[in-house]
Amino acid sequence: MRKEKKSGGCFGWFIVLVILGVVALALGLTLRKKFHHGGGDAPVPGPPGAVTKKYGDALKIALQFFDVQKSGKLVDNEIPWRGDSALQDGKEANVDLSKGMYDAGDHMKFGFPMAYTATVLAWAILEYGDQMNAANQLEPAKDSLKWITDYLVNAHPEPNVLYIQVGDPDVDHKCWDRPEDMSEKRPLIQVNASTPGTEVAAETAAAMASASLVFKSTDSTYSSLLLKHAKELFTFANEHQGSYSQNIPQVQTYYNSTGYGDELLWAASWLYHATRDHTYLDYVTGSNGETYANWGSPTWFSWDDKLPGIQVLLSRVSFFDSKVAMNSESLKKYRKTAEAVMCGLLPKSPTATLSRTRNGLIWISDWNALQHPIASAFLAVIYSDYMLTSRTQKLHCDSDTFSASDLRKFAISQANYVLGDNPMKMSYLVGYGDKYSQYVHHRGASIPTDSNTNCSNGWRWLDSDEPNPNVATGALVGGPFLNESYVDSRNNSMQTEPSTYNSAVIVGLLSGLVTTSSVVTSFM
Repeated sequence: MRKEKKSGGCFGWFIVLVILGVVALALGLTLRKKFHHGGGDAPVPGPPGAVTKKYGDALKIALQFFDVQKSGKLVDNEIPWRGDSALQDGKEANVDLSKGMYDAGDHMKFGFPMAYTATVLAWAILEYGDQMNAANQLEPAKDSLKWITDYLVNAHPEPNVLYIQVGDPDVDHKCWDRPEDMSEKRPLIQVNASTPGTEVAAETAAAMASASLVFKSTDSTYSSLLLKHAKELFTFANEHQGSYSQNIPQVQTYYNSTGYGDELLWAASWLYHATRDHTYLDYVTGSNGETYANWGSPTWFSWDDKLPGIQVLLSRVSFFDSKVAMNSESLKKYRKTAEAVMCGLLPKSPTATLSRTRNGLIWISDWNALQHPIASAFLAVIYSDYMLTSRTQKLHCDSDTFSASDLRKFAISQANYVLGDNPMKMSYLVGYGDKYSQYVHHRGASIPTDSNTNCSNGWRWLDSDEPNPNVATGALVGGPFLNESYVDSRNNSMQTEPSTYNSAVIVGLLSGLVTTSSVVTSFM
């Protein structure tokens, strides 16, 4: 009897243990659901983890294109085929415009896309500086940013004067020579109170404001200088409104602006983050938001259209500063539109864009096709990390829901396409992998350093059947056609010409993928 009684007791304890096990499993699943956010998301990470070699290598390569594009007297130059150039830029106006970067494969300095390049690069550093540092690429990124902002500071000699272009594209494009050998005249174009250019002044304000945050902890004097210029430029842009494309018709050929409202909101958004002055937040959430924000209508982030960037940047306030966002219907609209942008990117979303190649690359334009998918992927990885850091479980796309990991997977798909996972089996990032463009449309890369060329006799290098003698390391070329073909020809500038603003977005994307880490909840 005692034996039976003992057996019954063991069985009872067995039942209790089973029940406790079930309860523990249920609790574990509940916690997993709460903290993993579904869809296989990992818990919110802390400091950067191990560097993913593929993306770390690609990031190092991508950053080198900024060195390829530098103008002026070079410092610690590591590009063997580059030297000092354009040392007299700005001299006719007694300003030093020798620094900055050449826009693409030519020798023009266009202020509008150059300022956008700086803003995006600064944003990437602010979100992913720790990740860049883990890959030993933070200092090169900051150095490239400062090379541009030094130029922008000098281009703004008075509160209501901004030099926005160095060189005449009609003259410049009649030459095929190395920047070190340039001899053609390089006239200046400025915007001012009587000839305003709101979009370029506001974009430059955004660049200065975002960069002031980058340098705040390491060079407070320089940071304050940048912020001073940012405030002055925003005031200039806002109080003297007018499109630079309309007031200076010659700029329409290359960087025609479709409107300046987005740049005003973009600049004010960055100034709010740089100052925490609610005057700037009121600017974007008040009547200007109603006028310019185009809430509910997703667009494509680019040098001309800042709206998707604004929507994601202001979502940061909703994610990480609930007290400010709680009573703002406008901030809710910005975030709702950012969600619509994200839903459009996810291939399985009911609102997914149909603008893709067969193999999944976002594809909007024949010219410079990679700009939009890489810029979109950059925004997607940022938004994914906002969700993960804030422990936001779901993104609602009509009747379906998606997770932060879904956005990250999309961003990875676009990055991997660029790095070689495409029908051409080539890397569109020059210098990465075994196969990449050999005929990049880039003057300096195409001409041997020992060649004695001038404006007119260098054209033989454009037409040469030989691969470029110099590698434009880090160049992100224009990219494939819709049918995913790519014609590697120096004369095919539509597909083979790189640009600095393409480099900014690929650097941002790779920095977000190079390792896992939570983003900072405040830039201050």
